[in-house]
Amino acid sequence: METTQGTPQRTAQPLEGRVALVAGATRGAGRAMAVELGRAGATVYVTGRTTREHVSEVGRPAETIEETAELVDAAAGASGRGIAVPTDHLEPEQVRALVSRVDREQGRLDILVNDLWGGDVHLDFSTPKQPNMWEMDLDRGLRVMRLGIESHIVTSHCALPLLIRNPGGLLVEVTDGTEEFNRGYRKPFFYDLAKTTPIRMTHDLAEELKEYGCTAVCLTPGWLRSEAMLDTAFHVTEENWRDACAQAPHFAISESPTYIGRALAALATDPDVARWNGQSLSSGGLAKEYGFTDVDGSAPDAWRYMTEVDQGSSTADVTGYR
Repeated sequence: METTQGTPQRTAQPLEGRVALVAGATRGAGRAMAVELGRAGATVYVTGRTTREHVSEVGRPAETIEETAELVDAAAGASGRGIAVPTDHLEPEQVRALVSRVDREQGRLDILVNDLWGGDVHLDFSTPKQPNMWEMDLDRGLRVMRLGIESHIVTSHCALPLLIRNPGGLLVEVTDGTEEFNRGYRKPFFYDLAKTTPIRMTHDLAEELKEYGCTAVCLTPGWLRSEAMLDTAFHVTEENWRDACAQAPHFAISESPTYIGRALAALATDPDVARWNGQSLSSGGLAKEYGFTDVDGSAPDAWRYMTEVDQGSSTADVTGYR
């Protein structure tokens, strides 16, 4: 707190006056990114399909966009705040209405985060051998494409005209895996397409945005301890997550959602963020660049670990990786 002639003056937060839209902020990485943007002082519009009155096909009623907005408010302090807007990002009219509201209420958009997904419920990762493309249910596969790709396209198409109104805008495409890691085949087919396409989207939109002084990046967490990963996959909580390593030793490299939130906040507050334009970035890689840590004080580098360490081994050694 600074003082002027004995009067306390509030220190401005780094994103004070900035406006963000986190599309897909109901839970997991999207929720954490919204919270950390709010903590840095931004006004954050949080969207998704699960509200206190309606549950999406993901089927997790415990996490809602209203709760996310409240968490943003709690973290934000004096300048930032969270605004929940129920939105199905596969419905262009709903997205247009959302962007019009942001424009009407704020007159600008500085940060657009496309963290839209929800396709896991249409995929089965429990089988040791994933089916070939032609063996999969086509309707479910195409739904994965819509949720993981079309929703991003619709949102960017509607929101980028507002983002480019002011130089310095940041578009963040969120995916699972770095460009290097995703060069291999991440079966099943529809999942692979859904998670590699945002990397190409970033490459293309970076070319289009740079003439407006704006930046596009693709951002990925590592092995994310999302709500579903904790309670559904491993039946643990964030407090005792290490117990899951008995079932999956390599879960030792996992990270909390806050870690990717801090990665985004570091990007959003970097005055030289344009140096990353078009690149595929990870939470672990950015931690080395910006010096932030996860909630336990460590800095896991999950994608480097998963590339360099034998994932078929029954033992895990994260020494040098977190």
